[in-house]
Amino acid sequence: MAKTEQQKLDEKREKEYAKKHKRMHRLTWQDVIFNICNYGFFSIFTLSCIFPFYYIFINTISKRSYVIAGKITLLPKGINFQNYIDMLKVNAIFDAFAVSLIRTIVGTALMVAATGLIGYLVTKQEMWHRKIWYRFIVITMYFNAGIIPWYMNMSMLGLTGTFAAYIIPGIVAPYNIILVKTYIESIPAELEESAFMDGAGFMVVFTKIIWPLSKPILATIAIFGAVGHWNSFTDSLILMQDNPKLFTLQHLLYNYLNSGSSLGSFMDTGGSGMIGMVEELANGKVIKYTVSMVAIIPILLVYPFMQRYFEKGIMLGAVKG
Repeated sequence: MAKTEQQKLDEKREKEYAKKHKRMHRLTWQDVIFNICNYGFFSIFTLSCIFPFYYIFINTISKRSYVIAGKITLLPKGINFQNYIDMLKVNAIFDAFAVSLIRTIVGTALMVAATGLIGYLVTKQEMWHRKIWYRFIVITMYFNAGIIPWYMNMSMLGLTGTFAAYIIPGIVAPYNIILVKTYIESIPAELEESAFMDGAGFMVVFTKIIWPLSKPILATIAIFGAVGHWNSFTDSLILMQDNPKLFTLQHLLYNYLNSGSSLGSFMDTGGSGMIGMVEELANGKVIKYTVSMVAIIPILLVYPFMQRYFEKGIMLGAVKG
């Protein structure tokens, strides 16, 4: 079928547009130099961030004699996973890992639930003294009494030496509430109004409409909360001195890195066969690397799965104050 004049004219315009578009996006020599410098800088920056983790990891899977001699640089030597196997025999580390894991899961879940609900409530004009409560929450970001009054307060509340000390203080996170509030305000009000007209209450609107639409920002604050709980050791260091069974993994790592003691000091006392194991694991350098990787790997594995929500959530939640 022969092409009409209009079709020929449209094809001609498309070709002209393509040529013009190509000329507009043709790189100049300045663009090429900029791209080379840009990619080169960020490649070096990325490698400088990754290399410390890589260096620790290759030391944990290398033969101990090579690590002790300082012969591990870029590639592992005498690859084995004995260090990680020996970690499983250390009751203190296993218990600390369990405490950190449970704390991270429970603390993050409660923080996300409370932050989502509070962030929604402070957007409602119907909330009793909404502005006062919101300002009261925000002001805690800038003013605090300090460590000693904080410890005295935790002690008077009976939270010292208890697992609740890890969870309760972190349920309300002011900065995260600001992010959630800002994000919820960007959701079209018509969605809520239509639900109210159908007879839905605030909690129904929150659970059926606001919560599902707020997944990006909730995932973002979940990352903040999980990383914060997993890496925290100050509260464990101060509040759990009388209850070593509730030491977090980071606290145990902190103690070990500062004490320089051998892994054998963490092991249960056994028979004569245990002596050889303690002597074999006496090198603190290898053990520090291994414990560090045990503390780092879990959070590194979780973060990539949440990354797709992170950028969208943090950008949309930070548009307005």
